[in-house]
Amino acid sequence: MRKASPLFLERRSYRLRRLMDAARLMPFLGALLFAVPLLWGANDTGGVSSSRAMLYIFAVWAGMSGLTFVLSLFLNMRSEEPPQGPQLPPQSEGGLSDGALSDRALSGSNITDGGV
Repeated sequence: MRKASPLFLERRSYRLRRLMDAARLMPFLGALLFAVPLLWGANDTGGVSSSRAMLYIFAVWAGMSGLTFVLSLFLNMRSEEPPQGPQLPPQSEGGLSDGALSDRALSGSNITDGGV
């Protein structure tokens, strides 16, 4: 009986997938951080003033923008690296390149005049 070998993912593809996961979680993190001022108490009960809350919202917005920018740079750098291993050129059906018309179709030999 043969033991199942452990699943091994390439380090590059594993890191790329984790970066994509982080990018997908950014909207949820932003919503959670934007909701934090709702948990603060009112100003007359010794809570945080609205000007401080607005500064917090701006800081969260700026931080999220910066973090998203950095994530996009890393994702762009990782996706531009050529993958390891042999690459085969794509083959089209019927020997024609994508969107190309055959010489017969271009010459009109398949089209009848219809007696005009």
